Amino acid sequence: MKNRHESSSDHGWARKVPDLPRGYLELLQRKRYSQNTISCYTNYFRQFMVYFRETDLTKICPRQINQYILDLINYKHISASQQNQRINAIKFYYEKVLGRKREYYQLSRPRKVRKLPTVLTLEEVDRILRMTENLKHRCILMTIYSGGLRRSELINLKVEDIDSQRMLMKICGAKGRKDRFTLLSERLVTELRTYYMKYRPKTWLFEGQNGGRYSAASIEKIFRDAVDRARINKYVTPHSLRHSFATHLLEQGTNLRFIQELLGHASTRTTEVYTHVASNALMKIRNPLDNPR
Repeated sequence: MKNRHESSSDHGWARKVPDLPRGYLELLQRKRYSQNTISCYTNYFRQFMVYFRETDLTKICPRQINQYILDLINYKHISASQQNQRINAIKFYYEKVLGRKREYYQLSRPRKVRKLPTVLTLEEVDRILRMTENLKHRCILMTIYSGGLRRSELINLKVEDIDSQRMLMKICGAKGRKDRFTLLSERLVTELRTYYMKYRPKTWLFEGQNGGRYSAASIEKIFRDAVDRARINKYVTPHSLRHSFATHLLEQGTNLRFIQELLGHASTRTTEVYTHVASNALMKIRNPLDNPR
């Protein structure tokens, strides 16, 4: 059965794109939200406006919005992560643009699903790097792993952010608009010196063929190609190098608080996920099946 917002062709979501409410985009920009967040919020809020196209937005109540979210779950099968993003886009309008109190506007949030990250072993990381013959590509993957970087952080690295005297990388304007320092390995420094002499990057440490920042899609491709050549059967992404960096540090005894700082996590609760995948503590537990009979 179709609801009042659903058509036979588009379920009510793919209609003429409406103009955003006055001040919505401008406030996102003034608050210096990232471009990705701005694109996400504006896209999701426009879809929200299409759904309630016959209703005054200022008169919509939480019950109606919860029904909207439920329709998205039932008809569009959105993930819990996307559900949270859509709720945030809606809350931004009512709480930030209209200035309503947070207590006034409360929505049901999805129960968080804790998924453990997929981690590469030290030997698998080494195989991936050995199978990456192109110097530039190898340096890109080594840099991600050496500093536990997100792809966006790798892309935004500048030549001057590499401090070979202190053996640190400076990550500027990372997630949450925070700067931090992370580790720079001696092995990577050697490779980067060779890379610099060959490619002579001007501004960005890794530049595309026509200059400018390297693309996230290209990083995904070179990583996927290296994983295939290394014959690794796990489902992994470039972000798995960041997970592996954190896990390997924990396994060698690095304090969790230091790992939090290196990764740029706002809370140790985020970093604690690696305690569930680190193998050093588990390996000390004797399996009862192996007890002498």
